[in-house]
Amino acid sequence: MLRRSFAGPIVVVVLAAVVGGCGADRDALTIYSGRDEALVGPLLERFSEETGIPIDVRYGDSADLAVLLAEEGENTPADVFFSQTPGAVGYLDEQGLLAELPRDLLGKVDPKFEASDGRWIGLTARQRVLVYNEKIVDEADLPESVFDLTQPQYAGEVALAPSNGSFQDFVSAMALIEGEDVAQRWLDAMAAGGAPTYADNNSIVDAVARGEVAMGLANHYYNYRFLEEDPLLPSRNYVFPDGDIGALLIASTVSVVESSEATENAQKFVEFLLEEEAQNYFAEETFEYPLASGVAPSPELPPLDMQSAPDFDIDRLGAELERTTKMIAESGLLD
Repeated sequence: MLRRSFAGPIVVVVLAAVVGGCGADRDALTIYSGRDEALVGPLLERFSEETGIPIDVRYGDSADLAVLLAEEGENTPADVFFSQTPGAVGYLDEQGLLAELPRDLLGKVDPKFEASDGRWIGLTARQRVLVYNEKIVDEADLPESVFDLTQPQYAGEVALAPSNGSFQDFVSAMALIEGEDVAQRWLDAMAAGGAPTYADNNSIVDAVARGEVAMGLANHYYNYRFLEEDPLLPSRNYVFPDGDIGALLIASTVSVVESSEATENAQKFVEFLLEEEAQNYFAEETFEYPLASGVAPSPELPPLDMQSAPDFDIDRLGAELERTTKMIAESGLLD
């Protein structure tokens, strides 16, 4: 069991060998992955099969893995940090634990989705949305802003995942753009209104699709995965308009650990994730927006309108992580 060094829940971090038989192979590339095994496991297997590089993967919550890596410091076995969110990787960058990536890799994505110091790079974009059950909620009654969700008519109707990394990055961005006081008041109001809480985005979309709750804040791609399994589900995505913070774009990221003795193989892994094969995997299998230039998203997704997303400095999320988790805890949403 691992307890965060800042406010947050206890999580179990599971060590899984992706390639059969590699187990504690000392020559294996060790990856700390905040992306779920069910989501990225097949892709990591493909990397190992194509390159012949054995890998060990430790799966867990991105923030908890970042804390673990920081506690391990130079003694960490990790070679790569594969994060669900930029906040967790930014936290490690703040600690000086990440290596600078080669310029040819950094040039594969828009500079707004990479660290200014070149120590991590974005792989895919996920947009924050309000997922709603169209049998319960009339489209005309959807709010114009995420801040409207604190109004009485939405009390107890909007599910949140307060311990989830994407939600934490959303709150961090809200604090950066609107001010910490505004973000704390929003959290307090959502808690006071009895917002139902769930462990993650997947659970929220499942609850909305079943009619257990009318609406919930999540990343866009979860509902597309549910609808792929059952197109008759009544869950729909709503993107807040006009640059509202509720339409935040969050990048999944990858980085090489500074103390790694397998830097060359770690960089090969980063390069693999930015190549067309892996980027198409994210587009077609997970319905995320690929960030490498020249790779198109799934035709089932609406075009990614950058104008609908708020503009903010993604680099600053890491510095906000500890304060954000404290704010969420103080609101009572984790109780």
